[in-house]
Amino acid sequence: MTELLAARDLRRAADLLQAGELVAFGTETVYGLGADATNDRAVAAIYAAKDRPSFNPLICHYATAEGAFAHVEPSDLALLLASKFWPGPISFVLPRRARCPISQLAAAGLPTLAVRVPAPNLARDLITAVGRPLAAPSANPSGKISPTTAADVIEGLSGRIAAVLDCGPCEVGLESTVLDLSGETPCLLRPGGIPREAIEAVIGPITTGSSPASPGQLLSHYAPNLPLRLDATSVTPDEALLAFGPPLPGAGLVFNLSPNRDLVEAASRLFGGLRWLDREAAARGLRTLAAMPVPGDHLGAAIRDRLRRAAH
Repeated sequence: MTELLAARDLRRAADLLQAGELVAFGTETVYGLGADATNDRAVAAIYAAKDRPSFNPLICHYATAEGAFAHVEPSDLALLLASKFWPGPISFVLPRRARCPISQLAAAGLPTLAVRVPAPNLARDLITAVGRPLAAPSANPSGKISPTTAADVIEGLSGRIAAVLDCGPCEVGLESTVLDLSGETPCLLRPGGIPREAIEAVIGPITTGSSPASPGQLLSHYAPNLPLRLDATSVTPDEALLAFGPPLPGAGLVFNLSPNRDLVEAASRLFGGLRWLDREAAARGLRTLAAMPVPGDHLGAAIRDRLRRAAH
């Protein structure tokens, strides 16, 4: 059962998050489905709990701007906008730092990361208590109305997550504005809690568009160097195998997404495993990567989608 926690139970919420559990919490925008953003399996559990159909990049929440900018490279515009609007309902997409500890799954395998500092003290106190940033998309099943009260979260996700920290009703009630600052021109990816006019009053005109780092282009950036074939039922010694469940015999190298055929585990290991297998296979002179079949239900659909893009 999902626990409903009061503000006085903040330590309990932090302990659950540190243990890799999912805990929803209120911000000024909507309730977020929080997970330790550095924990691959916890981040994968977000997608499973929401029935999220693809590995869309998640926004990582920080207690301070300094904490956020320790993990991304802030531009001058980002520093200026943060001084004006953080803490507050705006997220910035910026390049990841080289040693950024955030899960690749939270960033959907991309070289950028969306970060923000929420306004409510309770939300920032929770992040501080956890000691790690929290990946937190809206705490509702995918495609449903975003929650603005703890009761909304319970209605949609009861039994799927460990707890909800009741932070009261959300003041803004609308998701954060998302501004891509990773390129030469600021681009508004999603309107939200900070109006476009307020942003342009600070930095001048901005463009509007979809993210160049959208999930649909994900593995065009991380496509393996070696050819990848899908749904392999046999493998040869000059191939490297991306296994799911008991591995096929005969491969020159194996990385197993999940020996127990656990889709959450497989999702959490997909990006890192694919890159490792490609690198090590090339170093050993292998010619091809072969991926065993993954079922197409739940998170399996997202895994298959990413593998299909990598093969293409």
